[in-house]
Amino acid sequence: MKIIARIHTDLPDKFGVPRQAGLVKELTGKIVFEKEYRVPESLNGIEEFSHLWLIWQFSENIREEFSPTVRPPRLNGNKRKGVFATRSPFRPNPIGLSCVKLERVERTANEGVVLWVSGIDMMDGTPIYDIKPYITYTDSHPEAVQGFAENFVNYGLEVEITDELMSLIPTEKQQGLIGILRQDPRPSYQNDSEKIYGVRYMNFDVKFRVDNNKLIVTDIEIM
Repeated sequence: MKIIARIHTDLPDKFGVPRQAGLVKELTGKIVFEKEYRVPESLNGIEEFSHLWLIWQFSENIREEFSPTVRPPRLNGNKRKGVFATRSPFRPNPIGLSCVKLERVERTANEGVVLWVSGIDMMDGTPIYDIKPYITYTDSHPEAVQGFAENFVNYGLEVEITDELMSLIPTEKQQGLIGILRQDPRPSYQNDSEKIYGVRYMNFDVKFRVDNNKLIVTDIEIM
């Protein structure tokens, strides 16, 4: 398996990364190809598609041992499911699959052809193995049954943040942060309403706590 590109995002750590692609549509990423794959002809026609499949590496979750069951976070961490019945990052082969929206194709002098995508669920620097176009007549199945994931289609917390704190975040990046926080970055088995957590977003350390279904931002520090 050869790394063909890396994606650059506003998420320097895996804590806070959305658990699925498309959950936070405002999160964007820039795909930059490795030098040996910066061949413009390899991307001819890609701008004709609105969405792409990315095959990538869970680079921060590489393990030697195999666990046949995992604890899905949306099941509060106390129920086990078979690893192949989940999208857990802890897999025999640390491979991720994400469908993202292609926002634009940019041709640059230093980095070759760059792809800008949105709805990402990858941390900064994630290696990408392959890119394929999303095709509705084969990839879309509205009648599909979603198992235990069906209960979390409309999941989301209420986010409370003061105008003063929000003003620290660039305007065009604010909705991305709100989207991350709405998805509740905490491990599901932790529910202490007084515990302060921190998620890194761009060059900010965003402190928050969660009380019932409300996430309260307590501070934002510039790193």
